[in-house]
Amino acid sequence: MAAPVALVIAAAAPGAWIVAPAAGVMLLVLVLLDGLAAGRLEDLRLITPADAEVGEPFEISVLADISGRKGNAPPSAALAFDPRLGPGGRAEFPLGLDPSGAWRGSIPLTPSRRGTGAITHLWLRWPGPLGLAHRQKSQQVNRDIRIWPDLSPVRSPALQTFLRDAQFGLIARRIRGEGSQFESLAEYQPGMDRRRIDWKTSARQTRLHARENESERNNQIVFAFDCGQAMCEPLEGLPRIDRAVSAALTAAYVALKGGDKVALFGFARQPELATPFISDTRAFHRLQSAAASLDYHAQEPNFTLALATLTARLQRRSLIVLFSDFSDPTSAELMIESVGRLVRHHLVLFVTMEDAELADLIAAEPEDLAHVSMAVTAETLARQRAVVLQRLRQLGVDVIEAPWERIGYRLIDRYLEIKRAGAIG
Repeated sequence: MAAPVALVIAAAAPGAWIVAPAAGVMLLVLVLLDGLAAGRLEDLRLITPADAEVGEPFEISVLADISGRKGNAPPSAALAFDPRLGPGGRAEFPLGLDPSGAWRGSIPLTPSRRGTGAITHLWLRWPGPLGLAHRQKSQQVNRDIRIWPDLSPVRSPALQTFLRDAQFGLIARRIRGEGSQFESLAEYQPGMDRRRIDWKTSARQTRLHARENESERNNQIVFAFDCGQAMCEPLEGLPRIDRAVSAALTAAYVALKGGDKVALFGFARQPELATPFISDTRAFHRLQSAAASLDYHAQEPNFTLALATLTARLQRRSLIVLFSDFSDPTSAELMIESVGRLVRHHLVLFVTMEDAELADLIAAEPEDLAHVSMAVTAETLARQRAVVLQRLRQLGVDVIEAPWERIGYRLIDRYLEIKRAGAIG
């Protein structure tokens, strides 16, 4: 850097050529002194949670103690980690001086997939008071963070209030008035369903009496997940399968509170998850752990093998909630055929998420021929999708199609309707 300056000085004043090398030496000395004045790292700590939930932000903190430091220029930290913990697998952030005299910095990360994500490396870099030199510390970390399914809907105040106050409350109560199991007789009141009048008993009394039934308990409910290619496509930043898992666990929690038994089933090219039935909310964590193990597969699912395996496992009529999606009618044919065999012995509820991007393409004002072509293609796909869902309904399958943020509550509402009607057993 000083060589061009030395050449200019030598050309203009040959006797003063030594000025440039001397200035270079002085600058080098200043850099060394600035590096020494930057201080010495005494301690470097990385603070991370052991667990996080997919789609929910969590915080990673770095704490550094630097002694003998002059100046107030802040240090900066950098992290390398598994891309499922955050985009790009790398993050850099500044540290600030806290009241204790240590340097602290934090960065929020939002996991994009379930599993175990590792933080592999930590770098700390801090400048001298003049900013001419920096010192750097590199440290291997190998810190694992387990990414679980998102349970924020289960913890939401709205659901907790519902569970406390509704007929499926925190204290298991008998649900009278509907269902199929006889509970007791009560005097008929205006507004009651006339079909509930017990004419034989009423004939022996001076007033009409109606039968009060109890909603069935101990029903078997299976949440089945298609883990194939279509369900692994992102929807609002998260794979569809993760949206489905969150909705299913929310509904499973309500079902356990209602006295029913819940199991999970996952499949892609072959079945990969089949839990035993859980009947106690205290064992809900087992469902959460099992759902966390569902993998992502970039391949078409084998509905024939999966649903045949599921049918063989079930010894009695059950409610099967199938979370799936499809990209074209051809890939949906085998699904329809397999679900058709399943619905002969079980009550099937098919859950799929609306494609907001497809709807936006259809609704957008076309600006050129390319936009017209995309709108026509999107309209064709939407029409084909509607045909497939209609065929499922004709088979006797109950279909829920809604935006991902409403799927969980729509599923809970439909489950409660089915339970009150006693349609599972």
